[in-house]
Amino acid sequence: MAIKVLKDLCRGCKMCIKACPFQAIDMDGKIAVINEKCTACGACISACPFKAIEKTVDEDVVDLSAYKHIWVYAEQRHGELMGVARELLGEGHRLSREISDDTQVCAVLVGNKIDHLAKECYEYGADKVYLLEDEKLENFTTDGYTKVIVDAINEYKPEIVIYGATHIGRDLAPRVAARLNTGLTADCTKLDVKVSSYIDYCNKNTTLDTSSLDANDPDTGLKQTRPAFGGNLMATIICPKTRPQMSTVRPGVMSKRERNPQATGELVKVDVKVADSDIRTKIINIVKEAKERVSLTDAEIICSGGRGLGAPEGFELIKKFADKVDGVVGSSRACVDNGWIDHSHQVGQTGTTVKPRIYFACGISGAIQHLAGMQSSDIIVAINKDPDAPIFSVADYGIVGDLYKVIPQIIEEWDNAEALFEASQK
Repeated sequence: MAIKVLKDLCRGCKMCIKACPFQAIDMDGKIAVINEKCTACGACISACPFKAIEKTVDEDVVDLSAYKHIWVYAEQRHGELMGVARELLGEGHRLSREISDDTQVCAVLVGNKIDHLAKECYEYGADKVYLLEDEKLENFTTDGYTKVIVDAINEYKPEIVIYGATHIGRDLAPRVAARLNTGLTADCTKLDVKVSSYIDYCNKNTTLDTSSLDANDPDTGLKQTRPAFGGNLMATIICPKTRPQMSTVRPGVMSKRERNPQATGELVKVDVKVADSDIRTKIINIVKEAKERVSLTDAEIICSGGRGLGAPEGFELIKKFADKVDGVVGSSRACVDNGWIDHSHQVGQTGTTVKPRIYFACGISGAIQHLAGMQSSDIIVAINKDPDAPIFSVADYGIVGDLYKVIPQIIEEWDNAEALFEASQK
């Protein structure tokens, strides 16, 4: 889109200059001129009393039919495939089968000496692996990874590209999208390509008017759903005019496919062209922080504490509880903001999205931002003094009571159960 001034109609009234919020209009004599600050917001169009300004559509139209298949950025670190990559391969496999039988899900591996990861990608759902290897890609740099991925996309033209919303994915995906002049939807919680299922989802989860959508429409554009307005509603976003369609998805949101050790696929070694001059940032040294690693996304059981703990010492009980049930310690944002526990433990929209088998919410009221990060857990057990706490609306099991009395009783019963089991084995 672009803004154009019709010189024959312009009278030099300067109303457009007053209306423009970006100072994107200058005067050349008595004729308005659009400068490089213009964002094509259209404020000047409605302000012009002489209809001398119009919005034009770029003549370059993307041939959407030239783009095929689904790419998943298979993020790896130090030769190890990240958990979110396995999740997205499963989601990509599902989407590919919904589009057509001949649509492939392709993993994109970037790094150096990482060809051994191709087999793992096949096992989690990839039909094909694009391998981008070079010594300069040994460690992640935004410039290097962006260049080689953009080159590969321009050559092979995927229809959809999905990234994990990790520190690397959130840095890389916007750069790639900007260079390709395409859209990007961040932090998606649901992806879909079928219009009919999209309508059903909207009818159940939002107040959007879907009456104008035809469930028989053959369009297979990607419907990208993400929380908006602090998680109070779900926005579904499409990218109808450019390709590829790109999304980032939070770790822990999508389900992994069951691993198939017998799976095989096609390996494509991409001719990578990256020079030293392409990478502006030089890595001098990598210093790993010496602290306990918290892997919330891979945890089967999470014991989370909230403001109801009353003090940071309350996490000593949560840690004891987590150790007893072989889980990890989580937290609400309130505890992190109060400095009671490190941010790496935070569960929620501004922390980590999790999907464990069991989630214990201890002293957590259930703010919508927290619910957005854990409500997909298989089983949710809530412990809270307040019987009207929002957390009970999503809990499978609710215990109304003082967590400092309830949790020790659970631990005691757990010990009794273990003792009975050990006795039965003798």
